[in-house]
This record gives sequence, structure tokens and C-alpha cells, in this order.
Amino acid sequence: MQMVETPSGLISALESGQRLLGLDLGSKTIGLALGDSDHKIATPYDTIRRKKFGLDAAALGDIIKTENIGGLVMGLPLNMDGSEGSRVQATRAFLRNLENLPDFPVVSVLLWDERLSTAAVERTLLEADTSRVKRAEVIDKMAAAFILQGAIDAHYGV
Repeated sequence: MQMVETPSGLISALESGQRLLGLDLGSKTIGLALGDSDHKIATPYDTIRRKKFGLDAAALGDIIKTENIGGLVMGLPLNMDGSEGSRVQATRAFLRNLENLPDFPVVSVLLWDERLSTAAVERTLLEADTSRVKRAEVIDKMAAAFILQGAIDAHYGV
């Protein structure tokens, strides 16, 4: 795994045809979003129900291989004042554990500020009059798409 500092650095590290995968790492689920092959549009993809780290990592590794992923945009859950709390520590620990897996696919990783991503998605779903049950089903992967799209937009200066 190679950490990169900017969205442009992440996109330039990709090989031809590789895509981006956005992650919204929660304690119960991992929301996933796929970027298109042109690196312009993020689409909600799936949600992994968290079990044990090994199972979570295997599921993530399978998706990376299947979808030709070359870069991860992982939401960094900073506190509102920009400080790092326990959720940021958990995110960094998850990445460290992935790095220590001998057969995990090699990808570049960008940590992206995810403050208010879930709140923005929740607000959008409420405005669309989405039921509570449906919101619970889609919010994690939609938050991942929000995170990934934010990084993509930053690359293009949007």
C-alpha cells in the first residue's frame, strides 16, 4: 500500500484502466463506492457488514481484484474542529492491518476528510422522502460515494 497526499497524486498513480474505490469505514459496516474508469463519477456500490478483520479484508481484497481497483479513497472521520479522535485512530489501524497482510492487493490510498458526509447524505435522502428502512440500507454506500466524489471533484478543481 502506498499512501498519497492528494487526489491528483492518487489518480496519477493509477495504471491504465484502473478504478477508484471509496470507503466509508464504520464500526458495523464498510460503505463502498466505485469510480468510473475515467475517474469522474462515483457511484454507490455495496456495503460490507463488518465481522472479523480477516473476513472484512478478504471481502475488500476480492472487490479490489474483481473491479480492477488501483486506488482507495478512505474517509477520515476528523472531529468538527479538525482534530483526530478515536475514530481516526480506528481508521489508521484498519489501514495498518491491511498493509500487514501479505497477499492484500497493492493499491494507493488517500485519506479524505469525511466530516458531514453522512449528514449530507441523510439530508438528501430525507428530502427525497426516503423511508427509514431504505435510508438504513443505502446510507453507508452513499456516504462512500459522497467521499469519493469529493476527492474526484478536488482533482478537477470543481
